[in-house]
Order: sequence, then structure tokens, then C-alpha cells
Amino acid sequence: MASTRAKPTLPLLLALVAVVIPGPGDAQVSIYPREAFLPQGGSVQVNCSSSCKEDLSLGLETQWLKDELESGPNWKLFELSEIGENSSPLCFENCGTMQSSASATITVYSFPELVELRPLPAWQQVGKDLTLRCHVDGGAPRTQLSAVLLRGEEILSRQPVGGHPRDPKEITFTVLASRGDHGANFSCRTELDLRPQGLALFSNVSEARRLRTFDLPATIPKLDTPDLLEVGTQQKLFCSLEGLFPASEARIYLELGGQMPTQESTNSSDSVSATALVEVTEEFDRTLPLRCVLELADQILETQRTLTVYNFSAPVLTLSQLEVSEGSQVTVKCEAHSGSKVVLLSGVKPGPPTPQVQFTLNATSEDHKRRFFCSAALEVAGKFLSKNQTLELHVLYGPRLDETDCLGNWTWQEGSQQTLKCQAWGNPSPKMTCRRKADGALLPIGVVKSVKQEMNGTYVCHAFSSHGNVTRNVYLTVLYHSQNNWTIIILVPVLLVIVGLVMAASYVYNRQRKIRIYKLQKAQEEAIKLKGQAPPP
Repeated sequence: MASTRAKPTLPLLLALVAVVIPGPGDAQVSIYPREAFLPQGGSVQVNCSSSCKEDLSLGLETQWLKDELESGPNWKLFELSEIGENSSPLCFENCGTMQSSASATITVYSFPELVELRPLPAWQQVGKDLTLRCHVDGGAPRTQLSAVLLRGEEILSRQPVGGHPRDPKEITFTVLASRGDHGANFSCRTELDLRPQGLALFSNVSEARRLRTFDLPATIPKLDTPDLLEVGTQQKLFCSLEGLFPASEARIYLELGGQMPTQESTNSSDSVSATALVEVTEEFDRTLPLRCVLELADQILETQRTLTVYNFSAPVLTLSQLEVSEGSQVTVKCEAHSGSKVVLLSGVKPGPPTPQVQFTLNATSEDHKRRFFCSAALEVAGKFLSKNQTLELHVLYGPRLDETDCLGNWTWQEGSQQTLKCQAWGNPSPKMTCRRKADGALLPIGVVKSVKQEMNGTYVCHAFSSHGNVTRNVYLTVLYHSQNNWTIIILVPVLLVIVGLVMAASYVYNRQRKIRIYKLQKAQEEAIKLKGQAPPP
């Protein structure tokens, strides 16, 4: 990921002042230009001249390739080429017996040959320090060269490169990795600032490197799976973890008994889960290790659990007959299998668990639709499991018809709407009719929309089925209008007589009370008089 080296096309910068080193006489040598600023590998023309008038020997001393282009009586023009670094060429002269020299300063600038951001970690944990390393090869002058570390277009750090151009330099900067850095591009840029020399600011940028960050919670994956697996059932194995980042790049899977069952994984914003449906068969070992593994970045989180496989058949509950006639005997039996034991059978007092329990009963009408319950228990891995069975007994019995089912006396008003509630019960369900004794007229059972006078009478209600029959007399009285008038005619005189008798009795009582009060007052007056006529003692 080295940067591309820029090909300088800039003009030379030449100084017009020479450095002169005088000899012992008047003759002196000069060099032009005194200073030159040129790109690495460039060339420059240097003029050496002297004021010597006789017996002159003039030359140029340099480490670079030189060609003498032109010369005169007291000057020579040289071209220096392939100048690789800063140097000081020297013009010298021999004037007779005198010697003198003059030097110039050549400053070379160059762009870095390599600008590279060192490889980033494959994954960087959130909240940990990340050190960015920018490697720079070449570049001059180093005093005007700086390195800039970038996150996208954001400047994180700008530092001088320093050192000798031939020495590789590494610039470092540390940042705290965050979730926001995931997928961010980091790069390094060098800036050679030649603006003081009247040129420009030149940049070289490394190739960007993409950072991937991750974050994991302090917890381990959570297994939501029963510890016990029953043969013949389908069990759901579920594992999940929340609070990780980036969830989209995490891998989670389940492993049962060293094998990976068919499963489905789900990734959401900050959580992952794996679900497997397993058919538990007899081929399974009695104990199976279950692992849930999560992989993210270079991290692995794991949860383990041991599952127990068991076989537990429900108890067998039987009735000697599921449907019997009233009075018949029925045997109820409950039997356990696969090492389990019967712990409860309805109709039997609880006792110690046994493989089998049974009892016999005489079926009555009250046993119709009676449900018998049987429970068996099995201990697996220190836990007690239970399974139940139920059966329902059907008893056949004849019709039942009593006062609560059918009232014996009904009084209805003529023309009114009434409901005759008369319902027999039994198994099978009986049929019923109500007919008048006198003429066999049928009395409808249920809603009677309009009661008629001719419905009056005594009825025989007959309930019957394949298992017997029963009858009950029902008396229906219908009140009609003429009967009501005679009732009023009779009741009015009776009420008048009763009122008269009450008033007469009240009068006699009040008169006798007044007489008693009068006699009492007279007696009191006589007593007072007698007391006043008595002689003194």
C-alpha cells in the first residue's frame, strides 16, 4: 500500500550570491548560484569564475556527475546531474602560487517513496486502545514534512516526520475504539510544505484500511431448553445472546451429543439466537451434552448443559365395560409401565405407589358420566414426572320424573301465554307425553301461546324409554271470565258483612270502656267524702 511517488516538475530555485573564500593574494574565485533548491535526481548548472589574470587553473569539486558545458579565460560552466541529496559543490582556482575556493549549497527536496498505514487488527474490541502506525520512507526536507492520521476525512493527529530522509520513520497515534468505528476507513497522509520556497503543499496519501470493531456482553449465551427429553416427543432447543455488536456478523449454533441438528439462526440489531427442533428417539443416549456456541471476531462464548433422555408411557386405565345397565358390576383398573408406579386412582383411597390398582363398583344412575382418573409417576434425574389417563362410564337406566322435574298443580289464566315445564330424565333420554284422563286429549309440553278454557283437567304424563317407563298426574286449572264474575259477586257481600261486624265490635268495646271509666270516677268521689266526715281521733 505504498503511495505513488510524485514526479517533480518544479523549477530550480537559485540564489544569486556566491560564497568566496579568498586566497593570500588579490585573486579570488566565485560560484554561481550560491544556493539551489531542486528535486531529488535533478540537475543544476554551476558557474565558476575567477579574477585571476595569469596562469589560472579553475575547477569544480562535487560528488555528482558533472559535465563542462562552456569555458572562458577566467570562468567555466558545469552541469551537475542526478543530484540525490543535499550537498555543497566547491569551485577552486590556482592562480600562480595562490589558491582560493568558493562553495554553494544545494538543497534537495523529494516526496516520500512510501506512505503506508500499517495493517489494522482483524477485529478491534470496543473500549480498547487502537494504535495507528504510519510508516514513511523518504521525503525531504524532513523539517518541512509532516504526517497526518485520518479517520475518513477527520484529522486525528498531525505530527512532524523528522529524522534523516534515508531513515524510515513511523508515526503513531492511539484512539479508543468505539462501535461507531466499525466499518470506518483509516489512512495516513504526508504533507510536504514547500510554500516557504515559493512552491506548494504536496500530499501523498496511503491506501485506506477498513476497521472492524466488536463488543460482547459480560454474560454467556442463554440456553432455554428443558433438562429432560422424552422419547417420542419433539423438543425445541433455543439459545440466545443479547447486547453484542455487530450482531449481523456473529455466528451462533447448537450442538447436541456432538452433532449439529438442523437449526435456524436469527440476527437482529444487538442479539442473536439459534433454534432447533429435535425428534427424540430410542437411539438417543440416556444423557446428551448440549452446547451453544457463539463466534464473533476472534472470540468464542460457550454454554453447556447435560440433558437426560427418558421413556415414560402413560398408565393404562381400563373399565370392564364402558356402558352398563344400572345395577351391573364394573371393574376399574389402572396399570403403570416403564418403571413408573400408580400413585392415584379415583375411587380408591391413596396408598403407597404400586404398579397396578383396581376396584369394583355397582353402577347406579349417579355413576352415569362419572369420570375415572388414574395417575402414574416416574423419577427422572431427581425429578418426579406424572402422566394421567381418564375414562368416562355410561350407565343405562330408566326414566325419572318427580316433583322437581314436573309440578303436580298448575293454575293458568285463560288467554295467557304459559310454559309447561315437565321434563323426564334418564339414559337413554326418555320420550314423554301428557294426556287428559277423561278423553286422552294431548297437553303440549313447552310454550302454550294462548291458554283455553277447555284445557282444564287432570292429565297423566308418561315418560318411557327402552329401559322402563314412569307416570305422573298433573292437575291443570284454567281461570276463565264468568268464573271470575261469580267470585266477585260472592266476595263483595262477604266483605261488607266482615266490615260491619268489625265496626259493631269496635262500638261495643268503646262503650264498655267508657262505662268502666265512669264507675271508677264515682267510686273515687265517694271515698273522698267519707274521709271528710270521719270524727277526729
